[in-house]
Order: sequence, then C-alpha cells, then structure tokens
Amino acid sequence: MPIPLEDNYTDVLGKAMRGLGLSAEALAGHAGVEASAVASLLGGTLDAATAAAVAPHLHLGAAQLVALGQGAYQPDVAAPAGLAGVSTPYDDYHVNAYLVWDPASKEAAVFDTGAEAQALLAAVAAHGVTVKHLFVTHTHPDHILALDAIVAATGCEAHVSDLEPLAGVTPIAPGSVVHVGGLAIEARRTSGHSKGGITYVVTGLAAPLAVVGDALFAGSMGGGMVSWADALANNRREIFSLPDETVVCPGHGPLTTVGLEKAHNPCYPEFA
Repeated sequence: MPIPLEDNYTDVLGKAMRGLGLSAEALAGHAGVEASAVASLLGGTLDAATAAAVAPHLHLGAAQLVALGQGAYQPDVAAPAGLAGVSTPYDDYHVNAYLVWDPASKEAAVFDTGAEAQALLAAVAAHGVTVKHLFVTHTHPDHILALDAIVAATGCEAHVSDLEPLAGVTPIAPGSVVHVGGLAIEARRTSGHSKGGITYVVTGLAAPLAVVGDALFAGSMGGGMVSWADALANNRREIFSLPDETVVCPGHGPLTTVGLEKAHNPCYPEFA
C-alpha cells in the first residue's frame, strides 16, 4: 500500500491562510466569492471553481490545488539502493526516519529518529550496516524521541542544528559536509517551520537525496510555525535548486522528487 500524503487540500489552504494572516472572510472578499463558499471549501467540500478563485490570493497554484483535492496526486518513488525509511506512529499520525548507507563500505547514517527506536534499529540489523552518524532535521518531539536510544545502541555521533541545540549533541551549521563511507552529507538551512531546520543533501548513491524533515511534504509543506515567508523562501533556494531527480525524504508522508514537487506542489506554482 502506498504511504498516504501527509496533507489534503484543506491543510494546504489552512497553512497558507495562517501564514499570510488571512481569515476566511478576508479571503472570500479578496477572491470575490461568497463567504459560505469558502467555508464549504475549508470544510472539505471541494468546488473546483472556488478553489481556483482563492488559490492566487494565497500564492497557491490553482491547478495543483484542485488536483490535490481530487486525489489526483500520489507520488510513486522507489528508494534507491542505500536508502530505507521507517514510519512510526505518534499521536494520530506517523513520523518518518531514514537509514542511509554506502553500499560499498556499509557505513551508515540515521536521519531523525521517529517515535521509537525499534523499527529503525531493526532496519540497521537487516541491512548489516554500521551507523556512524545521526542527523536531526529539527527538534520537534516526534523527530527526536528515540535519539538517546539510537545513540546508545549504535555508539554513533549525533548532530543537530546550531540554532536548535540539544545537550550532548554536536551542533552542525549550514555548509558543513560530513562523509559516511563514500557518501557526502551537506547541511542546508531550511528554517521557517522550525527555528533552525536543516535539510541534509546526500550524494554518492544512484540518485541524490534531500532529507528535509518537515520543510517540505509531497504536495504540501510544514506550517510556518516560525515564519511562513522564510519557509517558502528557504525551500525555494535550498531544495528546489537541487536536480529534478533528487529524491525528497520528508518527515511525514511518501517519498517524492524535486521534479515531481515542481510540477504538483500547490505551494510552489512558479515551478510548474
């Protein structure tokens, strides 16, 4: 079964409205539609005409938003050799963590931890790899709950954003590159959802990877809990500048690629 998208179209609308500080009434006025039509749209009844009318006022792509609402977008991206994802339940949703390794040396890195360590440590054992490093994309609880357990089990060095320090964890700054076997892992700042969010760009596998945490989802993005404008701008600069074939590994939802998100993500209509 494919992993479902993290967000539906109402989530995207809500995030954009909060990010821009627009109420439903204000959005209706800007778009020239009835307030009741916007309320119905936000309530989960998709009317394509209303969605298309409000989208530009939220800087969203109308066609991509409607397609998302119609269930027409579901990326189907295979993990390249050297990448394994695990998904663990947290409250009423699931959170992703990733194991990435150099197939030649079997040296590995973990990205985020998920809600518990068992699934990820099982993947480590199944692939017969040695974990050298653990990289945290951001320090929201669902992404670091198993950090201590994974470090204790593997003896790896953990890294966290220099703007989101954790006791006993090595800070990492944008531009830093860490090597794991034949792989290079570069830290890029994608803050906005969190104060110091980091995207890790991995090269050395058959396709480049971008482990993005909650900066970007398939068909959506993390909310601008710190700054919606910064979240958008940093993603444009640090993620959408990567090659189209880059496999995007988000904190929630399925794998996608930079090229697929350019074509289908309503938050970035300028790339479609």
